[in-house]
Amino acid sequence: MTKRNASNRDLTGRRGTPSSHVCCIGTGVFRIGFAVALIAMMFVALRPALAQTNYPNKQIRVIVAFAPGGIADVIGRLVSQKLGEQFGQTIVVENRPGAGGTLGAKVVSNAPADGYTLLVTTSALAINAVAMKNAVDPRTQLTPVAVVATAPMIFVANKDVPTDNLMKYLREEKKGHFTYSTAGVGAAEHLTAAYIFQVTPGFTAIHVPYSGGVEAINAALGNHVDLSSATVPSALSLIDSGDLHVLAVASHKRLVMLPNIPTLKEAGFPDLDNASWIAVFAPPGMPSAIAEKLNAGINKALADPDVSRKLASLGFLLRPESQKEFSETLKADVAKWDDIVKAIGFKPN
Repeated sequence: MTKRNASNRDLTGRRGTPSSHVCCIGTGVFRIGFAVALIAMMFVALRPALAQTNYPNKQIRVIVAFAPGGIADVIGRLVSQKLGEQFGQTIVVENRPGAGGTLGAKVVSNAPADGYTLLVTTSALAINAVAMKNAVDPRTQLTPVAVVATAPMIFVANKDVPTDNLMKYLREEKKGHFTYSTAGVGAAEHLTAAYIFQVTPGFTAIHVPYSGGVEAINAALGNHVDLSSATVPSALSLIDSGDLHVLAVASHKRLVMLPNIPTLKEAGFPDLDNASWIAVFAPPGMPSAIAEKLNAGINKALADPDVSRKLASLGFLLRPESQKEFSETLKADVAKWDDIVKAIGFKPN
């Protein structure tokens, strides 16, 4: 009886070369591995979209670029509360003041662009971009999300000033020589005043900077300076009490809240519309879907009667814009401040 060679049988008893079956098994493993890898790649590609769909699904951190108790802080906390209620997530507000808002802006500029770190700041951000060295440029180093409110700029003096016209007061009462206070060198109030007083012939204006808007207004209240360049929110209580006299508003048209106060143009100065704003930003490169969702949420919060009444009582004007509109507004604002800085010869510090 002939002995059969078992070396050419597989485990099932079928004939064939072992190498051919190994090859088949290897091909199958390769195909399975390729499929798994392909699925993994597809999951990685879809993950950002899934994250945007589920946003937000965890705690959000809001960096306020100014000290607690200030206008940016008050508004940032108010909007954060309403946004948290809408999203069903905890929103933690953290104050990171310093360098005119630049410190907080840098923290957010370097954060992940996932929508879980936001910035609340003021128009100082736009000014710093053209008036400060090593500042954060909001057009390229941040994502504009939404403008919350604006604070109209005004010129005020002690209640004893006998006129309600800024030009008349400076020409006739002060004979073109006067002092004015602001919230600090390089602040919006300073640059606005320096511009109109410099481009209007016949004035010798001396700037007296203070460490904040309240201190600057108190200087006018106590007759330590002839007038103050301020914002409505910082002066509203003293305006309402009659202790301050509003002489002009830096706006293209009169304010609803101050209907009897002339604009700069009506008072004989260049037509200028300058207002400080409080706005929300995010890190650069944030997906548009998240930016738009945040924008819609903030605008919904502004439509809340409690929020709108609170902001109006503080002297703010609401200015809801889409995320795209705010991006364009921001670019125009930075360009405007750049023109003003160059016109008055202000040197970046």
